[in-house]
Amino acid sequence: MIKKLVWATVLLIVVGLFGAWLTQDYWLPEWNQTLAEETERYQQEGLAFGQQADQQACLEKTLSSFDRCSGFACTVKHGKFLNACLKHAANSPEFCKDVPAYNEERSDDDKTWARESCWGRDIRGEGCRLLMRQQQLFCSKQTD
Repeated sequence: MIKKLVWATVLLIVVGLFGAWLTQDYWLPEWNQTLAEETERYQQEGLAFGQQADQQACLEKTLSSFDRCSGFACTVKHGKFLNACLKHAANSPEFCKDVPAYNEERSDDDKTWARESCWGRDIRGEGCRLLMRQQQLFCSKQTD
């Protein structure tokens, strides 16, 4: 009885994996193409917004828009918007004030700063903290 149960479980796993692999060939390329197109659009919108705004406005626009979506794709698209915007935006004298220096290995201070920056805007989730890391990286490059 136990042997049959084990074999049935293994068979279900194999069938499930085959089904997932088969389905991936149909939806994954289309999803990747759609994400690439949307990401390009967000980047162009960030560039256009940045040409008329300052760095702080770029961050605020990104985070207010980001707060209305969630997930990996949302974070990627908003990250592209923010990066393009910051590259073309007018300087904000206070934008990098109190922003910790960027390090590949996040310290507890980095994590606390990002978390509190997001929570102070009432935005929860890892995606917001990743966007704040982009502010760290941008500010660190400005001081180099």
